[in-house]
Amino acid sequence: MDPEEGGQPIIKVTPIQQMLASCTGAILTSLIVTPLDVVKIRLQAQNNPFPKGKCFIYSNGLMDHLCVCEEEGNKVWYKKPGYFRGTLDAFLKIIRNEGIKSLWSGLPPTLVMAVPATVIYFTCYDQLTALLRSKLGENESRIPIVAGIVARFGAVTVISPLELIRTKMQSKKFSYKELHQFVSKKVSEDGWISLWRGWSPTVLRDVPFSAMYWYNYEVLKKWLCEKLSLHEPTFMINFTSGALSGSFAAVVTLPFDVVKTQKQAKLWMYECHKISTPTSTWAIMKDIVAKNGFPGLFTGLIPRLIKIAPACAIMISSYEFGKAFFQKQNAQRQQY
Repeated sequence: MDPEEGGQPIIKVTPIQQMLASCTGAILTSLIVTPLDVVKIRLQAQNNPFPKGKCFIYSNGLMDHLCVCEEEGNKVWYKKPGYFRGTLDAFLKIIRNEGIKSLWSGLPPTLVMAVPATVIYFTCYDQLTALLRSKLGENESRIPIVAGIVARFGAVTVISPLELIRTKMQSKKFSYKELHQFVSKKVSEDGWISLWRGWSPTVLRDVPFSAMYWYNYEVLKKWLCEKLSLHEPTFMINFTSGALSGSFAAVVTLPFDVVKTQKQAKLWMYECHKISTPTSTWAIMKDIVAKNGFPGLFTGLIPRLIKIAPACAIMISSYEFGKAFFQKQNAQRQQY
């Protein structure tokens, strides 16, 4: 939010500063949220050991990544024996036996995409919001919805082919030459559009999530400022608004999250083993309802909330904090 007090000029944050603020927020979010997912995966692998070729979802708080189990005995981080009795026990034993760094196992390769995606998303959102406010006025309530939809749509479209390539690299340790051959072969056989195979379920989940998230975030932030008679939102107002709006959007878009996870796994089975199963979003949805009833579309609600609420809260509050820091720097520069 730009400060405008007593007719003073608005101190703007430059796109580069928005990128730096979102990059810092993204790294901070992934460092705080990733250990929760690492522990969850370790517990899953302990209860049901992953066979070779088994897919599992790895989340760093910014993006979900499809990972494929490799055949390396107990060398890979998710196959290390732990004998954990629960979440807290797993945290303590991993730190004691393997060192604290193990809580961030598998994180660096996922950040190569998650950080640029987050930077594109947040910077585009702020740039679009500023543009729309200059055209439609400051109080137009639909601006966060439109900006959120366009920004997320753009970020997903840019990142989708890279995610497919990352999964392929992770599964077979491709050299860059082999990777180039794989992409060329895929394009010649199935056309350029095949690189965006996982795009539709991601868009169906992320675009409505983004629209609801930003609309509710802006409304909540404004309401809390009014209730507390504040001109500018504090760190805690941003944090609370982010957590609540993220939680609401996570519940509403959960069916698309369930479908996206299944579609990613099915596409991977097709890519590797040419096992053809229904992969259209609608067919997967019907299949889930037929097997588990309507509640099947809402499987994993609590784990999703535990992951999304803190991730949204940390990301938005650290991003807003970064922007406020740059705003102060810019204001000081203007005074001199």
